[in-house]
Amino acid sequence: MIFDYPVAAILAALLCIYLVHALVRAEKY
Repeated sequence: MIFDYPVAAILAALLCIYLVHALVRAEKY
């Protein structure tokens, strides 16, 4: 594996949060 599991999990969580935040901003404005 390229990444350790904890690192991959953190990156995946940050990506999900970023996508949700982008969707919320798109709906607000």
